[in-house]
Amino acid sequence: MHNQDARRRNPVRAVAAALGALMFGMALAAVPAQAAPPGAAQYVALGDSYAAGQGAAPYTDPACFVSKKGYPVISDKLRDVELTANAACSGNSTGQVIASLPFAVGPATDVITVTAGGIDLGTNTVLATCAPAPQSFDCASAINAAYTRLGDGTVFTAVATMVATIRAHAPTARLVVTGYPLLFEATHPFAPVANPAVQALNLVIASAATSQGAHYVDVAGAFAGHGIGSADPWINFNPANLADPANFHPNGDGYRHGYYGSLVTQGAFTGLN
Repeated sequence: MHNQDARRRNPVRAVAAALGALMFGMALAAVPAQAAPPGAAQYVALGDSYAAGQGAAPYTDPACFVSKKGYPVISDKLRDVELTANAACSGNSTGQVIASLPFAVGPATDVITVTAGGIDLGTNTVLATCAPAPQSFDCASAINAAYTRLGDGTVFTAVATMVATIRAHAPTARLVVTGYPLLFEATHPFAPVANPAVQALNLVIASAATSQGAHYVDVAGAFAGHGIGSADPWINFNPANLADPANFHPNGDGYRHGYYGSLVTQGAFTGLN
């Protein structure tokens, strides 16, 4: 992993930071663990930049791109839910999620959400090579490498191991794993490159999560009609600045209506008490 200063000096790595490439040590800086009020379900958020809220500035933790507009903080506003720890951080792989568990999750945790798997797929490399040149040989190679990790079980094993390890730390908690939105509207020229890979990733995440008894929440449906290139995009993309860290991440509407809305309508926080 590269530190934040290195990313700023290198515009290619800054593009890769669109889905995060930050040091694991920053992962726990977002929201420290705190006592939940009596009767409230203790909620812990885990995951990568999509769990942190990257793309919806301003950030309470600029190192991890944690935003008050991210879905964990929005979920904290539910009457019977208290966010007791937010260990989400831009760049977190499934392995880094696992490493954060002793500091974030305990046996009293009632509900856990996690968004992870994109980094394990190699989305940072795909974005770094394909955003500036989607028809290039390097882009095709990066995409082929990502599909190889999907096909050979690498991503499935990583997600399944993560979910099983979380379950071991909090055996009675409701464990909710989310997918990712399709980034582009179907009419966008980059859609044939990016969207099928995200669809394949979501299928693997859903299969791995449910194989370990977790509840999978699809967000792609909620984002339909709001991808890059739509009249009302919920995904950021500034083609004039490919190094913008908000690129390829939801904006405030995406986190509220796409992620939080999907969690609520698909029962992530229903019947916890």
